[in-house]
Amino acid sequence: MTTPIDNSALSGLGLSVPRADAKKEMGQEDFLHLMVTQLKNQDPFKPLESGEFLGQLAQFGTVQGLAGLQTSFDGLAGSLVSNQALQASALVGRSALVATSSMGIRAGQPVGGAIDLPAASGGASVVVLDATGQPVRTLSLGSLPAGLASFTWDGLSDSGEPAPAGRYSFRGAYRDGADMVAADTFLSAPIDSVLLDPDGFSVELRGIGEVPFASVREIRNELAPGGPAATGNTP
Repeated sequence: MTTPIDNSALSGLGLSVPRADAKKEMGQEDFLHLMVTQLKNQDPFKPLESGEFLGQLAQFGTVQGLAGLQTSFDGLAGSLVSNQALQASALVGRSALVATSSMGIRAGQPVGGAIDLPAASGGASVVVLDATGQPVRTLSLGSLPAGLASFTWDGLSDSGEPAPAGRYSFRGAYRDGADMVAADTFLSAPIDSVLLDPDGFSVELRGIGEVPFASVREIRNELAPGGPAATGNTP
């Protein structure tokens, strides 16, 4: 049976086992030093063997350059996000026209919006519906050119009474020959807040809720009709 060797005994005899040095990553200066050493000791009949070393040095420099570039891009991205947040904060209090067809209102509150006409039409209209889907008011817009056609609902029903508080939908349509075709509807509401996230930002609209900024068609430096009285999704 063999007896394990005690390192302390070896140390007493001056035969201690050398400790392994911690590995050190090679940097660009190390590559340069090795290259110079190789040039001093290379075979004079094979001078091209240093080409591989030079290629490694060039690759190392490229990697370092890309790392520095990435750091610069990260700093630039951070600055852009901060600048975007500062610009977005200036939107609060303004009026935004967004791609949506419903919003919550107080009793008799006016609502402004628009319908998108792909071509000139001999007639267009907007029907206001309550939460049960019943028509409350029909707005006739007449003949219109192509583009955004603005409308304003005064908050009154067809009978002239103020519409009760609730959530209302707006359906736009335009005449195309003998047919009535549905049109994309946009509603206007005040921007109460701006929400930031890594993928961009969205806006919180009074009476409509949170919508992505990509849904905003127009921003005006004014309150939407009835803006101060507008409510959230459940007025």
